Amino acid sequence: MPDRGGGPPGPRMRAGRPSRRTRTLLMTVGVLAVLAIAFVMFAGFWTDWLWYRSVHYSSVFTTTLWTKIGLFFVFGLLMAAAIGVNIYLAHRLRPPLSAMSVEQQSLDRYRMGIAPYKKWALLAICSLVGLIAGASASSQWRTWLLWVNATQFGTKDPQFHMDVAFYAFDLPWFRFLLSFGFAAVVLSLFAAALVHYLYGGLRITSPGGRATAAATGHLSFLLGLFVSLKAVAYWLDRYSLAVKAGNLKSSNWTGLRYVDANAYLPAKTILFAIAIICALLFFATLWRRTWSLPLIGFGLMVLSAILIGGLYPAIVQKFQVQPNEAAKETPYIQKNIDATRKAYGIDSTKVTEYSGTSASAKQTLRNDADTTASVRLLDPNVVSPTFQQLQQTKSYYAFPSTLDVDRYTVAGKEQDTVVGLRELNVKGIPQQNWINDHFKYTHGYGVVAAKGTSVQSNGSPDFTESDLPAKGELGDYEQRIYYGEQTKQYSIVGDSSTKEIDYTDDNGEKSYTYTGNSGVGLKNPVTRAAYAVAFGEPQIFYSGAIGSDSKILYNRTPKERVEAVAPWLTIDGDVYPAVVNHRIVWIVDAYTTSNGYPYSSRTTLGDTTADSLTNGQRAVLAQQNQVNYIRNSVKATVDAYTGKVTLYQWDKADPVLKTWMKAFPGTVQPKSAISSELMAHLRYPQDLFKVQRQLLTKYHVTQASTFYSGSEVWQVPDDPAAKTGKSVPPYYLSLKMPGQSGEAFSLTTTFTPNRRDNLGAFMAVDADATSSDYGAIRLLKLPSNTTVSGPQQVQSLFNSDPDVAEKIRLLKGGDSTVEYGNLLTVPLDGGLLYVEPVYVRGAGTNYPLLKKVLVHYGDSTAFENTLGEALDKVFGVDGGTSTSPPAGTTTPPANSTVAQALDDAQKAYDAGQKALKAGDWQAYGVAQKDLADALKRAKDAEQQAQKKG
Repeated sequence: MPDRGGGPPGPRMRAGRPSRRTRTLLMTVGVLAVLAIAFVMFAGFWTDWLWYRSVHYSSVFTTTLWTKIGLFFVFGLLMAAAIGVNIYLAHRLRPPLSAMSVEQQSLDRYRMGIAPYKKWALLAICSLVGLIAGASASSQWRTWLLWVNATQFGTKDPQFHMDVAFYAFDLPWFRFLLSFGFAAVVLSLFAAALVHYLYGGLRITSPGGRATAAATGHLSFLLGLFVSLKAVAYWLDRYSLAVKAGNLKSSNWTGLRYVDANAYLPAKTILFAIAIICALLFFATLWRRTWSLPLIGFGLMVLSAILIGGLYPAIVQKFQVQPNEAAKETPYIQKNIDATRKAYGIDSTKVTEYSGTSASAKQTLRNDADTTASVRLLDPNVVSPTFQQLQQTKSYYAFPSTLDVDRYTVAGKEQDTVVGLRELNVKGIPQQNWINDHFKYTHGYGVVAAKGTSVQSNGSPDFTESDLPAKGELGDYEQRIYYGEQTKQYSIVGDSSTKEIDYTDDNGEKSYTYTGNSGVGLKNPVTRAAYAVAFGEPQIFYSGAIGSDSKILYNRTPKERVEAVAPWLTIDGDVYPAVVNHRIVWIVDAYTTSNGYPYSSRTTLGDTTADSLTNGQRAVLAQQNQVNYIRNSVKATVDAYTGKVTLYQWDKADPVLKTWMKAFPGTVQPKSAISSELMAHLRYPQDLFKVQRQLLTKYHVTQASTFYSGSEVWQVPDDPAAKTGKSVPPYYLSLKMPGQSGEAFSLTTTFTPNRRDNLGAFMAVDADATSSDYGAIRLLKLPSNTTVSGPQQVQSLFNSDPDVAEKIRLLKGGDSTVEYGNLLTVPLDGGLLYVEPVYVRGAGTNYPLLKKVLVHYGDSTAFENTLGEALDKVFGVDGGTSTSPPAGTTTPPANSTVAQALDDAQKAYDAGQKALKAGDWQAYGVAQKDLADALKRAKDAEQQAQKKG
């Protein structure tokens, strides 16, 4: 037909096929997509490698990486080979001619359809299962490293007399191998059966024999392997009884009980023997070519599992254990008590009977109150807003909502000190943009510290280190804070063309260029592109603000830095700062844990370490991690300027740490490398203490009969001040426990009897790392037939006392609010002294000041301006015998100059508040400067008076 279009005839396109241009475009898009995905994967790998290299822990990265790669390929190839070999054998063993049946004729279409692609199909199936198996195996890198580097505990379980290392390191790896073997056999069995069916080796509906001899032998062999693995599982189950949970009255118990030792254990042994016989019967079909005996054996094994493995133990439990459970279970409960106490490090707890009442004379009690404890009135959980108001200086600085307690030497005397760092607050940057957020505002500045046992006359903290730049008792140190708890964004620093804001004083902004050796250089454009992809920020790649000397700082919180360089450690939720050797360092407590300590009860760390403070600033320890062994085996430091991470071996006897040190040699420094300056600031960690105190609510009992009855169970009381329904947090406090010669920096808590509010016990651990008694746990156990008031009852007494209530009402006058500080408990001459600071937020202010102190002892309660006055009233005598002011008193004016300076400070403060309400920022700034000058004059005058004295 003629072309009606008027144009020359052209080639006719096939319907439905895209044009060459379209195909080229699609191919290009596909290639670009693959390249983009590959670069994203490369960016993650490359930036990780650069970061580990920058912190000098590249061996952690390479060891972990090569372990994962090795496990991936070994187990991936093993799984692929197992499936591939069985598919190949099933195909080779197919019958030469398929039966002439409707079933086989319908399968012919499938056989013919896959015939041209058999090799590709086999390769695809093997690759898929190999990738899945390899990925699963690579996640077991910790299990592999623990097994191959296992260190003996030197302690054997009481049932099988195997070293604890077998349960902690060996058994998990054997279990993984067993599960991998089951997966390989089951998948091989399924694949082989499918191929045999497809090629006529197995028939379902056809008349005659259901399987050829070759198919019967092949599948019987695989079934024999499955039953053999089941026999191995039965044998391992015997040992798993020592670490299985869910026994007796608690799902957290592990270890054998009476029914386990006398029913389950022999049942597993019998089932192991039956499984071996059954497996041999399956293997025998290679010669006998009949299913009868294997099926009989398999049926016998299933029936035995039901009768011997299930019914028999139930009968023993019902008719032997339950009628006399206490007597039957006593030996096994004792094993649980002994193992749990040892696994959690509470086996050396010293329990002392404590009367809870005192017969001492009132004057003696008053005198001893000054020397028994340095009562910390400055509550780190309350005074953060006060630090913020008086020492923030700029909106782009901030203090954590919960401050820390440490020890510093002030005027030649060690002093409990409340410490906070002036960290960078990105939300407070005046004008937020990419340059300001990541180039200009890069770091915090300075330490702010205050005495824990005294305050100024107006209730504000008695600062020993303050102002910006900070000055005071800590001497000279590097004050810039590039790494901190609140420093979570990345910063790009180090290039002199882009100046950072250092701090601001009366002369304006001070600029700075980072000179530390941390961070990753961005000179290489490939590196910049990788970080642009990794952080999802294209400007990193093309921004002109990045020079040849620029470095990127990230992973900046101490917790995530330690977790990254030591992924085998569990990190304490409370990281705290200290000034050590003229540098600010973050001190991080880290734990090694295990879930395989036989007979030891398990605990969920997240639940155990939660208290009234963990819903805010402070984190909980490993939220869902269940363990039954824990050690504070590592003390780590992170330099606040350079970000340098140093790990120190703290527990030299811990076999778990020794195992990890063999897996990652050179990453952990010996304990001897800890300097004396750092040692002075190390302390007993809170989260370990909380785990131990939770265990001690039950495991302070060492006799199985008493443990079984539950008559001596305690509980950790709820925080009476917070009213959150959560446990009271432990408190750091310098005190003298009965039997000690002097005060020791300690971590303390209280217990109440189960479902009661009276005091059951007082617990303290020596928290000073320089002490020879470091870690010694002391329990003061009160008689069960007395009703000494517990924290909740004391708080109720405070609230219901008419005199206290009237004074609280007056404090609340003028829209002021009252806040209660930590309710501290101090053992004193056989009785218990309770002290609680009371803070007031005045109308128009947004920070608390210490105004009153509540004290309770015996049947007496006092609510006075100072701790000394409250103690005088409680004991009915005047003052103590010491020549120095009682611990916890407010600091009185030294002379008229101090008084005048404090009066000027109050006026400046009032003027500042008035300007703040009016929104007059210039006047507010002048008032703040006057306030700082007045406080400085007061402090200088007081120091001068002390020198003259």
